[in-house]
Amino acid sequence: MNFWNAIVIGFKEIWAHKFRSLLTMLGIILGVSSLVAMSAMIKGMENGAKEALVAIGGLQKIRVEPQKVPIYQRHLLDQAVGVTINDVYALQSSAPLAARVSPEMRLYGATVSANTKTYRPWNCTGVWPVALEMYEHVVEHGRMFNEIDDEMARSVCVIGTDVRDELFGSPEQVGHEIIPLGETINLNGQALTIIGMFQHYESEQDRKERELAAQKTQTNKTSVVRSRGWGGNNRNWAFRLKNATVFIPLNTMWIKFRAGGGAAQGGWGAMVSPSDPRLSGLDVKIAEVEQMNPALQQIRNVLMSTHKGIEDFSFRTQEEWAENINIFIHNARMSGGIIAGISLLVGGIGIMNIMLASISGRIREIGIRKAVGAGTSDVFIQILIESVVIAVVGGLVGLMTSYGLVRSMSSFSPSGNDPVITVTAMTVAFSFSVCIGILAGLFPAFKAARLNPIVALRYE
Repeated sequence: MNFWNAIVIGFKEIWAHKFRSLLTMLGIILGVSSLVAMSAMIKGMENGAKEALVAIGGLQKIRVEPQKVPIYQRHLLDQAVGVTINDVYALQSSAPLAARVSPEMRLYGATVSANTKTYRPWNCTGVWPVALEMYEHVVEHGRMFNEIDDEMARSVCVIGTDVRDELFGSPEQVGHEIIPLGETINLNGQALTIIGMFQHYESEQDRKERELAAQKTQTNKTSVVRSRGWGGNNRNWAFRLKNATVFIPLNTMWIKFRAGGGAAQGGWGAMVSPSDPRLSGLDVKIAEVEQMNPALQQIRNVLMSTHKGIEDFSFRTQEEWAENINIFIHNARMSGGIIAGISLLVGGIGIMNIMLASISGRIREIGIRKAVGAGTSDVFIQILIESVVIAVVGGLVGLMTSYGLVRSMSSFSPSGNDPVITVTAMTVAFSFSVCIGILAGLFPAFKAARLNPIVALRYE
């Protein structure tokens, strides 16, 4: 039997019973579109999570923080110093796998004020200039403070755009961008001059929403502006954290804010000299993720040496977060895939049902074909192709429908991540629908192929 003729006959059958075929294909259409839409939403979430992971330094970052002395070393409590600047120098000189080392001294609960406005940034930290590379920051206006600013403990700072927005006004409120270089802000009562401002960090989805909100503001200028109260969304917290940042030189933080209350006591009991200030922690960036384990061992060896064997520090990496992301994505894919698979299976049962009904109505036709020379294999292939044609058409319509379904899901239930339709998801969904069509057509094809031509011709 000619293969092309079989396909043409399949299309003619669909066209001859349009409404019935549409109902039959509905299960396949919904199954394919839901599978593609589910995959697009999960891909969007995966991109957003990885974007946030990169924004805070990526997998190559190792965080070293002070911790309580373990119980078996409690008798050495008075010698514990915590994480100090000496550890930074030791790592720079004795840990070749540490590509960058950045000390950090945080000021918790800090308040900045200017222009009679007050704001509490998420992150107010004394750092070295290397923090710019460590945290993937980009200075868009002005400059980052340098080694001389740090050495002389100059009263300068670099701020994020959220700090600018709260103290000087956002571009959406003012109508133009304000660049507050040279302006003075008060950090816990200490005057600091702004010498730089980071670029604004946001996800692609947030950018689109901000532009849409700006357009709505333009069209509703006459409406009453009101506060919507506490709450708001916490999506993309990594970007919000970077925008709500105030960086000042490490020595400035130490001399102006920490020396008075933190010079005497360091670590968990030991005395720390003013020339060796205790840090909130330090960050180490290694060149390759594959070197994580040897790098951790190398850093531990160096710190155990500087801490005289006292283990009053701990390590924190982003690996656990990355693993949690992968587990969540895997579970979401499995759950969504099973649901979409069940939908496709139901669609396949519909195809099998309609093919059996079609055979019952075409028994005499099959008998005539066999009587004029058609073989068992010809009938089998004909019925199977008709089943596959229904599944293929349903799959193609499902792929086209998936775009509309993704847009609808994004509109009704917006997330912080833009859904991404991938070619792989479309290929898998379409292939699955074809397989369902083949499986659904096997039994009707066997049944039709095994019909006795004499019995079929006598069928009323």
